[in-house]
Amino acid sequence: MALLHQATITPTKLDLITDYLDEVPWGGTGDVEMIGGYRFDDPDGEVGVEALLVSRDGRTLHIPLTYRAAPLVGASEYLIATMKHSALGDRWVYDAAADPVAVDCFVRALRGEQAQAALQVQKTDGSMVSIDAPVRVHMEGAAASSALVFSDDLASPVAGSATLIAEWDGGQGVVAALR
Repeated sequence: MALLHQATITPTKLDLITDYLDEVPWGGTGDVEMIGGYRFDDPDGEVGVEALLVSRDGRTLHIPLTYRAAPLVGASEYLIATMKHSALGDRWVYDAAADPVAVDCFVRALRGEQAQAALQVQKTDGSMVSIDAPVRVHMEGAAASSALVFSDDLASPVAGSATLIAEWDGGQGVVAALR
């Protein structure tokens, strides 16, 4: 279960993603609209593993991220941003493709060994509320390898022996595969 906090985040995820997309060659230009996201649970409960889907330039983009309480040693070139979280403090946000915790989560999901995380929101009064994920993922195929690849632009999906399919209101697409 992924525990989400009712909190203030600076910069917002939308601002963080917009800045990131402005820096990568496949990021496009123009306004960014958040479609939603999905999460996986870190077995050790230390790293937030989330993938966001956004729309930009008429394309659907997939941005897998990790959130950490401290810098990931040896991964400074994969640091996307730092953020302030009113409940958790400073967070370091990384490209999930470079974070071994996230890679393990995605590989397990593509082997049918890990499901998408259920979402619980902890409100400021301490109460807990279950919510539905705006993006649902499921695996298709059979894992023949452990070489993980991500789709950045869902119009050009990756292929493999096992694929992770994301579905949301109004669309679906392959977001990751094992080749």
